Amino acid sequence: MPYRRLPNTDQARMKAIEMALEKGKRTAYSELAFSQLTLDKIQTLYPNLSNCVRQLQATKQVQFDRANEYGNIFKKAKLYLSHFVQVLNFAIQREEMKPAVREFYGLRPNAFDVPPLNLEKDVLAWGERIIQGEQKRCMQGGSAIYSPSIALVKVHYENFKDAFHHQKILQNNTDRASMKMQDVREQADTMIQQLWNEIEARFEGQPDEVRREKAAQYGVVYVYRQSELKRMEAEKLQINLNFN
Repeated sequence: MPYRRLPNTDQARMKAIEMALEKGKRTAYSELAFSQLTLDKIQTLYPNLSNCVRQLQATKQVQFDRANEYGNIFKKAKLYLSHFVQVLNFAIQREEMKPAVREFYGLRPNAFDVPPLNLEKDVLAWGERIIQGEQKRCMQGGSAIYSPSIALVKVHYENFKDAFHHQKILQNNTDRASMKMQDVREQADTMIQQLWNEIEARFEGQPDEVRREKAAQYGVVYVYRQSELKRMEAEKLQINLNFN
């Protein structure tokens, strides 16, 4: 026997309420399978549910659309910071600078590794240190590093920093929309369960097939278990064999 399955997606929730609202419009109150109070509640709930779904979809889409551009800005900032440190290391290896200058940038003087730049927080932290370090070293009489220059590194770093903060704003917008959507989902789930309980109760006592068919016209969803589907398919196949 099939069982009732409550909606588990936002679109399914909206469809369940829409079908009930449509029945409410086209059916006389005396023949309606659920109460006027329930009809009033779903009429109030539906606009809020619909608005929350659209808002969440919109915030996710904006964040998704921005993600590719943000990723490219992030990669460019990492690239310029990494290349700057490598050029610094080459100058030290050529003995054009002393190893101690690495301390201006927060780097170990006797190590020639590039600092970790895989995470956003690493790029933010090391970008600040490297830019300030180059400025301090040059103010004390050091020759500026070129290819890339610190000015060019700073341009890409600032672009990334701005993009990072903008992406955080977009993420916060999505998080707020998600939290609001979760609250409305809970309200919708409670309302749909009550609605479907009333509908099924209205057709109680009628044969199972008739009861499910009438309830389904109001949006109640019934599904067969996998074992039941296999049994029905086997019975259908047997009937076809007997017929042939």
